Amino acid sequence: MKNPCKLSIILPAKNEANNLKPLLQELMSSYPDAEIIVVNDGSVDETAEIATKAGAKVISHPYCQGNGASIKTGARNASGSILVFMDADGQHDPTDIPALLQKLTEGYDMAVGARHVRTQASWLRRLANASFNKLASMMTGHRIEDLTSGFRAVKANKFRRFLYLLPNGFSYPTTSTMAFFRSGFPVAYVPIHAGKRQGKSHIRLLRDGTRFFLIILKIGALFSPMRLFLPISLITFVTGVSYYAYTYITTSRFTNMSAVLFLAALIIFLIGIVSEQISSLHYRSAEENSDH
Repeated sequence: MKNPCKLSIILPAKNEANNLKPLLQELMSSYPDAEIIVVNDGSVDETAEIATKAGAKVISHPYCQGNGASIKTGARNASGSILVFMDADGQHDPTDIPALLQKLTEGYDMAVGARHVRTQASWLRRLANASFNKLASMMTGHRIEDLTSGFRAVKANKFRRFLYLLPNGFSYPTTSTMAFFRSGFPVAYVPIHAGKRQGKSHIRLLRDGTRFFLIILKIGALFSPMRLFLPISLITFVTGVSYYAYTYITTSRFTNMSAVLFLAALIIFLIGIVSEQISSLHYRSAEENSDH
């Protein structure tokens, strides 16, 4: 398949020797003009050797730095104006790439492969992902169908603006998706059926779930602070009013606790306003950096 813009396909890989060979063969056959980059993240098996023999460009980390670090390495070294990120473990089907690329030609800056809920590993992980999707949708003001999918196509110049925000661990999809939405870059979702992962997952639900939650709050606070601070301020204020009403009815008193809640609501609101001003400076800085 020929692409109007040079395409770079980036595969972060850690100990994926058993899965890489058939995947790379299919990618080489389907996208002969694409630049295929395998970022070997400190593998102790033959991942690098297999990728090299298949004709991929291999970049090796001297030790394991994490999935996000591999994504950043691939993005920095890619020459294509369009970047496709996909896992090397057999979950993502290369035949879905054209649908992602088609969305970019329609004016979107990022296209994400949204996994069908039944293709996700367990009911607990499905529940966690659904909760993350709803929280992130609230923080960004846009419907997010699959916050944690690593299968996506992006415009390279837009994606590189946010490399400094990406964590080195497994939550780069979360950060990049929210950053795109909050920066006003259009994001599209393409339904896909993710295959069963070959081998052992490196993600731990509790540990990485906590990280995803904190990243959602962090990116939301960075790009749209009032969506975080205003609801908290309102909840605190309403709690103060309710407690004051209760104490007035029962003891005809205005208590110290009511005063503390009112002051806390005011302080949280003012912090939100200051954060909005800081966020505006961040937007301006990001735009200036992208022009250089």
